[in-house]
Amino acid sequence: MTELVRMTAAELAAKIHSREVSAVEVAQAHLDRIAAVDGGVDGIHAFLHVATEGALASAALVDESLAGGNAPASPLAGVPLALKDVFTTVDMPTTAGSRILEGWRPPYDATLTSRLRAAGITILGKTNMDEFAMGSSTEHSAFGPTRNPWDTGRIPGGSGGGSAAVLAAFEAPLAIGTDTGGSIRQPAAMTGTVGVKPTYGGVSRYGLIACASSLDQGGPCARTVLDTALLHEVIAGYDPLDSTSIDEPVPAVVEATRRGATGDLAGVRVGVVKELGGEGYQPGVRDAYDAALRQLEKLGAELVEVSCPHFEYGLAAYYLILPSEVSSNLARFDAMRYGLRVDAGASAEEVMAATREAGFGPEVKRRVILGTYALSSGYYDAYYGQAQKVRTLISRDFAAAFAKADVLVSPTAPTVAFPIGEKVDDPLAMYLNDLATIPTNLAGTAGMSVPCGLSDGLPVGLQVMAPALGEAAMYRVAAAYEAARDAEDGGPLIQRVPEVAR
Repeated sequence: MTELVRMTAAELAAKIHSREVSAVEVAQAHLDRIAAVDGGVDGIHAFLHVATEGALASAALVDESLAGGNAPASPLAGVPLALKDVFTTVDMPTTAGSRILEGWRPPYDATLTSRLRAAGITILGKTNMDEFAMGSSTEHSAFGPTRNPWDTGRIPGGSGGGSAAVLAAFEAPLAIGTDTGGSIRQPAAMTGTVGVKPTYGGVSRYGLIACASSLDQGGPCARTVLDTALLHEVIAGYDPLDSTSIDEPVPAVVEATRRGATGDLAGVRVGVVKELGGEGYQPGVRDAYDAALRQLEKLGAELVEVSCPHFEYGLAAYYLILPSEVSSNLARFDAMRYGLRVDAGASAEEVMAATREAGFGPEVKRRVILGTYALSSGYYDAYYGQAQKVRTLISRDFAAAFAKADVLVSPTAPTVAFPIGEKVDDPLAMYLNDLATIPTNLAGTAGMSVPCGLSDGLPVGLQVMAPALGEAAMYRVAAAYEAARDAEDGGPLIQRVPEVAR
C-alpha cells in the first residue's frame, strides 16, 4: 500500500496545494488501490462504477489551475472521493443499487455532485448500497454485497456500506453517504470510520433519488473528524432547488473541530440517553461505550443522564413512516419514462407490473407493500397517522433533553458487524440495527458516529447527537474524544484494520 492512500484528506490537500505531489498522482494511487482490493470473488466490492478517466481528468484540471498560480477551489481541491450511487451524475451511471435503474445515466447532476465538482474534488466513482437505501447491511444491493475490510466475511453496515468500506479499505479518503434511519452512522460504526447525518435540510436533496423524503439526508464520511468537517462545509448550504433546504448559514464545523482537538470540554454538558445502551446491546459494545463516557469526563465534560421515553417507539413509527413514503416515491418507476422496461403484455398495467416484479428486490417489495397497506383506506389513521404522532413525541423528547445538555451520546449500533447472511432473511433482526440512530432522523436533528474502540477485534461507534443546526457542538465533542482516544491508543483506530490487498 502506498503512503498516499494512508494519508488523511487534510494531509493530501496540503501536499497537493503546495505542489509537493500532484492531484493526478494522488488519484492514480487510489485507483491502483481500488484495482488491488475491490474486485474479484473475495474483493471488498465497495464500488459499482469506477470513473478512471473522469477522475484523472478532474485531477489534471486541479494541477493545471495550481500551476497557473490560482488558489485552490476549496480546502479539499484535488482530494479523491467516493460517491454513494444514489446521487445523480451525468457522466456516470446512477442505479441506487437496483436492477430497475441498471445502466441509467441521468440528464443532470445532483446539487451535491455539482458542489463536489466546483470544489475541485476528484470523484473516483459510485459506491454500492442497499437497493434504494433500504437495508442495514448492503446485502440488499441488486449487484451483490459489500464486504467489511475488518473481516471480509462480515457486513460493512448499510445502506451506505460501500461508502464506509472504501474508507476502511483505504480506497478513498472521503466519501458521501445518505442517512434515512442510520445509513451513514451505522456503517461508520461497523467500519471504524466517521460519518455524519447533518440537520435535515442542511445538505440539498436535489438529485438524491428519494427513499423517504421526510427522512433522507446526505452527509459526509471520512476517517477523521477533521476530514469529515472539511467535507461537510463543502456540501452543505442553502439550495433553492430543494424546497426543504434551510436558508441559514452553515455551522462552523471546521472551526469547532479544531477547537475540540485541543482536548478541552470544560463546561460542555453531555447528555447520556437512559433509553439507549442497555438491554439488547452487546456487552463489548457497552464496555466500549462506558469507556468513552469516562474519557469524555476526563476531558472536562459534565455527564448528565437524560430520559427520552418515547425513543422506544421510534423503530415501530419509523417502519410505518418510511414504507409509506417509499410506496409513494417508488411509484415513479413505472417502465414508461426511464429505467428497466419488461414488455410482457398489451396494457401499460401489465408492463408496469412485470417491470416492477423483475426490477425490484425482495426488501423493496416488502416495504412498498407495507407502505401501501399503511396508507390504504381505513388504515391510514391507525398506522401512518399514529406513527406521525409518535414522531412529534420523539421531537419533544429531544427538545427536553437538549434543554439539559449541549449534545447527547449513545452507542451508534447495538452490535458490531455481523456475518454476511446471518440476518438477511430475518427483517426484524435487521431492523433492530437502527435502534439508536432512527430517533435523530424522525426529529430532523443532527448526529454522527466516531470510532470508540474494538469489541472482539471489530469496531464500535460512539454516537454524538446535536439539535438542529447544532453541528458545531457535536463536532467539537467528537474531535476532543478522537484526539484523546488516539493519544491513548498510540494512533487512530483505523490503522489497525487488516491489510485486505491480495
